[in-house]
Amino acid sequence: MSAPAAKISKTTAPTKKNGDVQTPTETPISGGGIEVDKAAQAAIEEIDKVQCDIDKLNEEASEEILKVEQRFNKLRQPHYKARAELVAGIPNFWLTVFDNHPQLSTLLGDGDMEALTFLTNVDVSENEDIKGYSISLHFDAEKNPFFENSVITKEYYLNESGEPASKSTEIKWKPGKNLVKEPKEDEAVAASGSKAARKRGHKDVSLFFTWFNDQSDASGDDFGETIKEDIWPNPLQYFLSQGDDDEDDDDDDDEVEGGEDEDDDDEEDDDDEEGDDDEDEKDA
Repeated sequence: MSAPAAKISKTTAPTKKNGDVQTPTETPISGGGIEVDKAAQAAIEEIDKVQCDIDKLNEEASEEILKVEQRFNKLRQPHYKARAELVAGIPNFWLTVFDNHPQLSTLLGDGDMEALTFLTNVDVSENEDIKGYSISLHFDAEKNPFFENSVITKEYYLNESGEPASKSTEIKWKPGKNLVKEPKEDEAVAASGSKAARKRGHKDVSLFFTWFNDQSDASGDDFGETIKEDIWPNPLQYFLSQGDDDEDDDDDDDEVEGGEDEDDDDEEDDDDEEGDDDEDEKDA
């Protein structure tokens, strides 16, 4: 953005008053509410030219950065594919990753945990212009008792106004298994006495799938950003973090047990000392 041009008033011509010639007068130059002289005004105009050159370079840099991002996104794809194939052989890999993550785990209730046991793969892909991305969740549709979809996707993009927006796949819930409805909303299913209605034991509304369906504030969707920026680049660290926690717990248990042993030893020493004192008194 160019600097605001300073306002320059014209120099007034010499005038006569009572026969005396008055010197020309000049209104001070004003720029941004600050009065400056001619030298400062010349400097401002030069700064504006330099700033235009800087802005042009910044635009060129943005174009080059976009090209680099696009190139490396393509280079990463074979590695993501290889990782997905390896992950497929580990039961509940993504469920464990989500459950071990400090932020994402806050979305997981009992119903979510059960539904996500059928999650087989997660895929995050950026748009070609790097201005949006999508998160795809792949499920074992044959075994999943909650919904029929094999893939559900949440996409983030810029709308026609240039504002962040999102949209999600419609989840095709099976009868009596809708995790995002209040229990009272399934009264018709419950009244039917169907086996599906009797089996549903999840009374709390799912926070995870409610987030998935929520399109109200794409710019403030921290969970989508968490999956894209934190989990997706290296999910293995969160899959393994549970083992680290268990080791810490074991260490704590060992410390407690060690402390108890020391206390027992101290008590035995105290008993021995008391016994010695009693014998000394008898001898006396």
